[in-house]
Amino acid sequence: MKMKATESAQMDKKISAFIKAQTALTIATSVDSIPYCATCFYAYLEEENLLVFKSDAETRHISDALINNNVAGSILVDKTEIGKIKGIQFNGTFLSPKDALLKDAQKAYYFKYPYAAAMKGDLWVIELTSVKFTDNTLGFGKKLIWEKIIEPPY
Repeated sequence: MKMKATESAQMDKKISAFIKAQTALTIATSVDSIPYCATCFYAYLEEENLLVFKSDAETRHISDALINNNVAGSILVDKTEIGKIKGIQFNGTFLSPKDALLKDAQKAYYFKYPYAAAMKGDLWVIELTSVKFTDNTLGFGKKLIWEKIIEPPY
């Protein structure tokens, strides 16, 4: 049976604002039970809940993600004060953008990083499927959760 993906609820504005404000993510991949991670600059397509980043197809994280498109990662603020710690842990689906999605990805990424247009590599996308946002400024250990759920077709 084919399943239809829908969002369980609109992503909390605190989460999306945090994602938009940051610049680097860590992507974690796994092939044959061997994990790997890499850090990349990214842009965020808020309406689609997509993270866009540029990387060479020959890198290990891209090679791994092309084999197993289930990825995870994190986005953090560089803070050492416990009371100000904020960060995202996410799961998502790795995609190679095409057509209209590629154009949207290019527009967002190169607007945020215009110098990257001259750099080697391709644009890739992570479709977010779940996000856990920890924000100690809202209370120590405060977590906001967002998940994309799969519903059967009607």
